[in-house]
Amino acid sequence: MIRYKYLFDMKKIITASKFELDKESLLNLISNFDSIGNVFGNQNRNTIKVVSFGDLLLNIKSFKPPGLLNKIIYGHFRKTKAVRSYNYANTLIEKGIGTPQPIACLEDSDIIGLTNSFYVSEHINADLTFRELVEEPDFIDHEQILRQFVRFTHQLHEAEILFKDHSPGNTLILKKGDRYNFYLVDLNRMDFKNLTFQERMKNFSRLTPKKEMISVMSDEYASLTGMDYQLVFNEMWKQTSKFQEKFFRKRRLKRKFLFWKNYTD
Repeated sequence: MIRYKYLFDMKKIITASKFELDKESLLNLISNFDSIGNVFGNQNRNTIKVVSFGDLLLNIKSFKPPGLLNKIIYGHFRKTKAVRSYNYANTLIEKGIGTPQPIACLEDSDIIGLTNSFYVSEHINADLTFRELVEEPDFIDHEQILRQFVRFTHQLHEAEILFKDHSPGNTLILKKGDRYNFYLVDLNRMDFKNLTFQERMKNFSRLTPKKEMISVMSDEYASLTGMDYQLVFNEMWKQTSKFQEKFFRKRRLKRKFLFWKNYTD
């Protein structure tokens, strides 16, 4: 059971029923976010800290404070990234998809709208992420992990889940015996719908620019679906190439903008 509770006028916390009695402790952790725990991962947009909490390690994600427009939108009209992350995590678990156990989310607001938001989940010490497969072609069990990852992605598609941030750093991988288990993170952008073939193939487009990896993934996806390998490969490579072109076009434009900005300053 999930309950909403206003702790005071401008703060709202949502917890999993298992942590109902821990609301005040969780709120205290988040209120002292700047001085607790250890910083984890890339801090470019959001800040993540790992914090001990009884027998658990918590992963607390502080989302970047919104600008004025988004402050109003998220404060009054749209669910915040924290709430979406929490709700989507529960949906994934209900559908049998791996993700760190959702524990709580918190929204802090003022009279205008949202000021800060946090998502709390159990911290998983992963053996690797998909990024290691891209960067290290000689990684042990490389092809085995890649094929099992494709089965995991196919499971998402069959469960009518479109994970929009299906990128190299957003799947944690843990080895258990001779099997690899996959856990999705960074969950705030998802759609739940029946996916077309093109949407399924596009969902692979951000993972790797390496043709040999696309070939293996296409072979496994074709085997799972009974589709023709060449058809799958052609569409997956087409979508990957389109993404890469768009990515590098943005990078070039950004460099030009920074050049002219520095030149005119």
